[in-house]
Parts: sequence; C-alpha cells; structure tokens
Amino acid sequence: MRLEKTKNKVMRIRVGYEMIYECPQPTPMILMLNVHFTRQPDIIVPDRLITDPPLAVTPYRDMFGNWCNRIVAPQGRLLLTANGVVNDTGLPDPVVPSSQQYRVQDLPDECLMYLLPTRYCDTDRLDNIASSLFANTPPGWARVQAICDFVHRHIEFGYKHARKTKTAWEAYNERAGVCRDFAHLAISFCRCMNIPARYCTGYLGDIGMPPPYGTMDFAAWFEAYIGGQWHVFDPRNNIPRIGRVLIAHGRDAADVAIATTFGPNTLKKFVVWTDEVAGYAAAPLASVSA
Repeated sequence: MRLEKTKNKVMRIRVGYEMIYECPQPTPMILMLNVHFTRQPDIIVPDRLITDPPLAVTPYRDMFGNWCNRIVAPQGRLLLTANGVVNDTGLPDPVVPSSQQYRVQDLPDECLMYLLPTRYCDTDRLDNIASSLFANTPPGWARVQAICDFVHRHIEFGYKHARKTKTAWEAYNERAGVCRDFAHLAISFCRCMNIPARYCTGYLGDIGMPPPYGTMDFAAWFEAYIGGQWHVFDPRNNIPRIGRVLIAHGRDAADVAIATTFGPNTLKKFVVWTDEVAGYAAAPLASVSA
C-alpha cells in the first residue's frame, strides 16, 4: 500500500470523547480536554467542545500553557463531546539513550518546579528508597529507563485499584494502581534523583499493538528533562508506542484533571476514542529502531 505523506506525516488519528453528567444544581466546571497547543500544526479537524444543552464556554490557558474551558453545567443532564483529527508521524516514541542528566545548578529555571514534591508525588517519603534503588545506575536516559523498568514490574495494573487520592508512596507500598499511579511513582523517583519530571495526560490508542484491545480511556505518562529537552517515558506500557496525542502536562494529576467540578455531580457515561483514520498506516513497532 502506498502511504500518503504530507510534510512527513504518514497517518491521521481520530480522537474524541463523550461524557454525560447529571447535576442536581447548576455546577461550575473547568474542562481540560483539548489537544495540546504543541500539536496545533497537526490538527486537521479541531476537537471543539460541544455541549448539549448548548452552553456558554469560556476558554483560557493555565499556568502550564494547557487549553482549558469554563462552563456552568445546568441542573439535570449535560452531554460533553468532541471529535477531532490530527496528523501523526506514525512512528514510535523517540528513544535517545545518549541524553545526559544535568546538574541541578545547570538546569533551566522553568525546570526547577518539576523537582519539588507535590500532592501526588510525595518525594520526601521516597528519597531513601530511590537512592537505594537507583544511585548506582548511569545518570541520564539509562537512569530514567531503570526507574520505568522498576515501576513497570513493581505495580500491578487494574482499574479496580484506582483511587483518586492515591499518592506515589501509597502506590509503591500497595504495588497496584492505574496508569496515573505508574506515572506518579516514576516521576517521584526521578525527582528524588534530581531529574525534572512532569505528568502528562492525553490519548493513546492501540495503534501498532496486537489484540486483544482493552477499553479505551485517557492515558497518563510522564516526561523527563534530560539532554536539554523533555522526553516521553511510559512506565505503564514501558515500550515506545505509536499515536500518542498530548492533552496537558503539569506537576502531577491534580494540575491536569480532565474535569474539575465545583458541586455535586454524577458521571453517567464516559467513552473515549482514538483510532487510525483509514488510508493512513503506521510503521510496525517491531520494524522501527531507536
């Protein structure tokens, strides 16, 4: 099959969601659901937020540059949906083993906040553990990968283990969680080893992966600052993946909640999709070298 190419893009991905809330009273909400501004050149069909009933939507950018929308949900049923299309390279996440770790005194100012403890990344409780596990690993890419390898082995994945209050320390001790817990623990270990790390959320489908496929959801991963730039790491999957589409990044999951509600509500329906558009193809994972 001949691959269609436009500016080195070799595939297109349809992304979107459908959520239904029930609110007993008018309820202000902050929604963080749009594709990240860094993917703006790749957007073919914008993932515009549609509400039913129609509501006033006020957009803004938060302190990390993420796109946010403010609404006031009415009493009763509210449908939120979007359906966008983005270009993608069709290649797995880059792997750059030569990326070196910076000394703290040499880090850019904007990276320093990603060394500090946060609500879900309680590094003060993990410092000694991190040192015992990773002090003898080579600094840089190899150290971050060693952290991902450990977290991937240490935590059992399962939605039954999800808990919105779970911290990295608790995930370490319980040895179970969902993708956000994998990310929080790996981020915490990186910060303990003086590597800036930030939490990411977005779309990640099963493109290039063999079946069976699980239920689609928003995904969590992290980025580490090594070699002078931010690099993607994914301790949940722990292999380079195809079709990762960023929505937002921050210090931890508290900064990038897809919906923050200021009042009682019930989420009645939650569906996410991220699919390759017919006519475009990704390179098989096994045939792409780092």
